[in-house]
Amino acid sequence: MIKKYWESIKTSKLNLFSCSFLILLILLSLVAPVFPWSPTATNVTEIWQSPSMEHWFGTDDLGRDYFIRVLYGGRVSLIVGFSAMVASTFIGTLVGVISGYFGGWIDNLLMRLVEILSSIPWLVLVIVLSVFLKPGLTTIIVVIGCFSWMNISRLIRAETLSVKHRDYVVYSEFIGEKHWKIMTRHILPNILPTLIVAATNAISSAIMTESALSFLGMGIQAPMSSWGSLLQNAQSSLQRAPYMAILPGIFILITIYSINNLSELFKRRIQREG
Repeated sequence: MIKKYWESIKTSKLNLFSCSFLILLILLSLVAPVFPWSPTATNVTEIWQSPSMEHWFGTDDLGRDYFIRVLYGGRVSLIVGFSAMVASTFIGTLVGVISGYFGGWIDNLLMRLVEILSSIPWLVLVIVLSVFLKPGLTTIIVVIGCFSWMNISRLIRAETLSVKHRDYVVYSEFIGEKHWKIMTRHILPNILPTLIVAATNAISSAIMTESALSFLGMGIQAPMSSWGSLLQNAQSSLQRAPYMAILPGIFILITIYSINNLSELFKRRIQREG
């Protein structure tokens, strides 16, 4: 399976670029602590330095190396993206499979809950939660992961409704197999391709949401940084040091594009095989 997807990636330069960029970004994020620079070390003698061989992305208003800050910001954004994806995919899959499989009043109850949560603007929800939860990495993961699963649940419910009427599922019910075994052994494996596409989209959505929240000052807090918080800090220095806004913005743009590009590739591949 992996070999087939790799063949599809190699047929397009854009797909190959997207895959290579994400692999490089993840590797750099993992080895960031190996670099000799600290993302919080200040040096007032080197403030506002433009990109150079010594400081690849320049320095900020406190003389901190901006390359390492962008790199550590990427670590945080990726952690939020993947962690929130796991949480939202798990909740969305659980709700979607149960709702689609059992139907009836359970389906009505869960879908009404989905509609209620979907109707609440996420910004209002975050502001309310920020009153009770301390802003930070854990909070942002909880907020995004626990309140962004509704679209996934709808998608999984629709797939479950299609799969549960197939002969092998009907036969399993007829011979008295337990419901949880039917859902885990027969339904989940058949909706897995759709689930992979939904999970991939959830990563890019979580990164965008985190960046927006951090940009508004309700996400990642200093001294920790993310791409969104770096953009927020760069607002006051756009004329003096435009690279402080351009660089994290470019990383957000390319990362989201690469994830969405690969997601579309997976979707097309699944449709062809289906």
